[in-house]
Amino acid sequence: MVPGEAAPPGPGSPRGSAEGAAAGRKQRAAARRKAFSLFVKAKEVPAASRCPGGGEGVRWRCCRQAFEELPGIHRHVALHHSGDVGRQAGLGAALAEAGGSPAGSAARPSGHSCSNPEISWALPDTSHVSHDDLTSQVGEVLLYYCYCEVKDPEKLCAWQKALCQHLHLTGKSSAGGAHCFPDLRVGVFKEIVPMGIDPKIVSYKETGIHLSPQEFHREVEQYLSQASQGQSDTILLDCRNFYESKIGHFQGCLAPDIRKFSYFPSYVDENLELFKDKRVLMYCTGGIRCERGSAYLRSKAVCREVYQLKGGIHKYLEEFPDGFYRGKLFVFDDRYAICSNEDIISACRYCGVLWDQYKLCSSQHCRQLVLTCPSCCNKGLTACCPVCQEKELKVTSRASGQTLKEECECTRRRPRVPIENVSPRMLDTGKD
Repeated sequence: MVPGEAAPPGPGSPRGSAEGAAAGRKQRAAARRKAFSLFVKAKEVPAASRCPGGGEGVRWRCCRQAFEELPGIHRHVALHHSGDVGRQAGLGAALAEAGGSPAGSAARPSGHSCSNPEISWALPDTSHVSHDDLTSQVGEVLLYYCYCEVKDPEKLCAWQKALCQHLHLTGKSSAGGAHCFPDLRVGVFKEIVPMGIDPKIVSYKETGIHLSPQEFHREVEQYLSQASQGQSDTILLDCRNFYESKIGHFQGCLAPDIRKFSYFPSYVDENLELFKDKRVLMYCTGGIRCERGSAYLRSKAVCREVYQLKGGIHKYLEEFPDGFYRGKLFVFDDRYAICSNEDIISACRYCGVLWDQYKLCSSQHCRQLVLTCPSCCNKGLTACCPVCQEKELKVTSRASGQTLKEECECTRRRPRVPIENVSPRMLDTGKD
């Protein structure tokens, strides 16, 4: 530094502090403007619900009030939701650092105690909701997912867990409630549903073409029509596990006899000839497995095209409850299955009567799912196979003792990866 020359302002100098404060104010003002716009946007009435003619009629609703002009909703938000907008601005900045984005409406102050102050203020205000309503067993089960890049999954995970705990969320949308998911589990995992293939090798960005329920319905209708005449070049592929497709599936589908989704890549590898030059229509419960499964099938470059049902069977049944999906939909919670039609396509393990309500195998060695009707249950037939039934009798006859998980007749007989020898003519295109 030249003698007599003033030192440049540093971070702790008055000038440096002033510049930093000014930059901070600009950043906060920009974040607040954005949060204000998003808050107003969230209150918009869908165009289809407005008056005919487009520009007239109610355009926004908030706090049980209707607004037709933009200045009106602006004044309302400025007067009554200033605090909400401010906290939403802060939440957006915090989540941006984590690589995520706020989900849902504006955040409000929280009375929930959270050990992490950065998370605690980002939780919504539930003071207007009674504790009984928050903890009620009656409600809905929400199914959602989104494959995306997250810079700081641990931080986003911590916020999601705190949010779920704060709102008493314990677990797809369907009839249900807290009783369906007695526990809350939020964590960071390499794969949402384990397929055994590194996501960096087979990316979620290389998925098949997503079809809406309406588009998928038309494709299945065309496929069934062509398959009945032996002219189809399409495979309708169920990429769920065997016990799921056993109680419900699309008519005319190919349902692999696999026990885990991690076997799906091997199934594809062993049956590549089956998929050669075919159009493949894939589906699963909610769409998650198809994101990875379709990407893996496409990576083999043998199919003419790969499509997948967007939103899975859940979304399809919302629009076509009596469509081409017959039987029940298996779900991974205490309900085991939900239904949209009256068809029963599976049978009791022991007597063969139509039955589709799963129970756990009674043998402590196994604990697989079993279809056993009330009549057979009353006779003590509650295991998945004769081997387990015999073991269960031996265990109950003893006073006590440690039991270990063992392979039973069911798992021993089932090939890990079945080799298909199926042509479109052989697929059943009628109702099961």
